[in-house]
Amino acid sequence: MLRSEKERVVAELADRLRSTETLMVADYRGLSMPEIEELRSRLLEAGARFTVVKNTLTKLAAEAAGTEQVLELIDGPTAIAFLEADGDPAAVAKVLNETARAHDVLVIRGGILDGALVGDTDIKRLATLPPMEVLRAQFAGAVVAPLTTVVGLFAAPLRDLVGVIDARIRQLEEQAPAEEAAPEAEEPQAEAEPEAEEPQTEAPVEEATEEQPEEPSAEAEQASAESEEEQRG
Repeated sequence: MLRSEKERVVAELADRLRSTETLMVADYRGLSMPEIEELRSRLLEAGARFTVVKNTLTKLAAEAAGTEQVLELIDGPTAIAFLEADGDPAAVAKVLNETARAHDVLVIRGGILDGALVGDTDIKRLATLPPMEVLRAQFAGAVVAPLTTVVGLFAAPLRDLVGVIDARIRQLEEQAPAEEAAPEAEEPQAEAEPEAEEPQTEAPVEEATEEQPEEPSAEAEQASAESEEEQRG
């Protein structure tokens, strides 16, 4: 392989490692080319691309992509099943597991599931799950099912599914005792409205009136006239 060709393969493989959250690694030594092609076709139907690459190129790609954890799974002839965005991890694991049982030469090493490194045992347990459509239907029913049904529903759930179900279980467990212990809320008593104070009316100010001199009576006038006549007489 020319150097330019190697660089191209490493670049493409590094891009796949960066963009893929889930992949599965297997040792394919001993499989014939027709068996490899059959396995590749079955994995493609499940939503995964099966790639056989040299270990040296895979290591260079893993270092370039910053996914050194993949290096722990590379030892001997290696093939990687890269899951597409719409791929079914359980279906891919089932195809690999069935092929490993049918052909003793295929060995599942492990993989990366949602960004976390997993071993071959996890892949084999994943293979026991039902198809994604069935799993989603079961999960939808588990959300509203009793806790005993939720606990015993899945034997080996996916990591994300386990987290969601566990969170739902904790929520229901916390909610149940809280509702039993919560006392009946007393109706709040309406606060008495303060009595409106009657507006105080100010006493009208009496206007000061000037005292008018009293007019002399008729008797006083007559007495005054008589007094004047006596003085003139």
